[in-house]
Amino acid sequence: MNRRRFLTGLLAATGLATGSARARPARRLLIQESAVAGFQYHQGEVVFDRLAVGQPLDLVREPDNRFDRRAVRLDWQGHKLGYLPRAENAAVAQMLDRGERLTATISQRRAEANPWRRLAVRVEWAA
Repeated sequence: MNRRRFLTGLLAATGLATGSARARPARRLLIQESAVAGFQYHQGEVVFDRLAVGQPLDLVREPDNRFDRRAVRLDWQGHKLGYLPRAENAAVAQMLDRGERLTATISQRRAEANPWRRLAVRVEWAA
């Protein structure tokens, strides 16, 4: 196999080939799914009735956060819902710092008394 065919095949397999007649849909890779930390301390309770599974969230990096230098805040339509849990935010923080395209969506919404069980988010990388 010659070098050109090898590289073309490799790029096609990863979805990076150019010049195709139609655009390829973006592939998504699950990075993590977790509860929202601090949900009870922010605006989550105020907007809870308007939240729905599948709605997009904004991931906001807070490197100067006094409690966690890897903090990743979760916002919904300008409302601060909470954070990715400290024990689970390292990979997402690093990817955001590198400029990776990450998306977050609400994956679970429950009317639970325990605030750690009320809302879960799904973070994906757009390939």
